[in-house]
Amino acid sequence: MKEKKGSQQKGKQMEINLPDDEAQGTYSNLVMITHSPSEFILDFIAVMPGVPKAKVVKRMILTPDHAKRLANALNENVRRYEDEHGMITSKEKFDIPFNYRGPTPEA
Repeated sequence: MKEKKGSQQKGKQMEINLPDDEAQGTYSNLVMITHSPSEFILDFIAVMPGVPKAKVVKRMILTPDHAKRLANALNENVRRYEDEHGMITSKEKFDIPFNYRGPTPEA
């Protein structure tokens, strides 16, 4: 499945390809974030009830600039979602696995 999406970047249109193996997406219900002076590392994790071991299903490495733009885009999209569908409430308490030792930040 090759999908083309347009994106404006400084007045120019960019073609974006969505490969078939990525089109279905990857499920994650936890993200652990670490950072160094030069990058943010997001480890997306799938935690299953009753399973003592969780798995990192995707790792994304971003520059600080891109991390901030992602945070702003997420905030804007959550606001739009809540305007349309109502406030998102988090009823479930989730114990963060403090034994997770993601990447050690280095320059």
